[in-house]
Amino acid sequence: MTRSFTTSGICTPAFELTVENGILTNINIPRRGCDGNLKGITNLITGMKAEDIIKCLDGVTCGGRGTSCPDQIAKALKTMLAEAE
Repeated sequence: MTRSFTTSGICTPAFELTVENGILTNINIPRRGCDGNLKGITNLITGMKAEDIIKCLDGVTCGGRGTSCPDQIAKALKTMLAEAE
């Protein structure tokens, strides 16, 4: 399942995730914001179980915004897992 998400409260306006059998197989994040951090996060989480990614990234904040790119990814994955049930 591939899904696009509009973000809230972060530099990157949207991203696209692909989850197959509970595994994140692809993430496409436009390179707005912290380019190196986004590339690093993408490399680290691709191939991981969505549930494990959520445990690691949920609630991470950036610059007093109350959210972050990692947190928005976790929120998107939660939505995808709920839809798959």
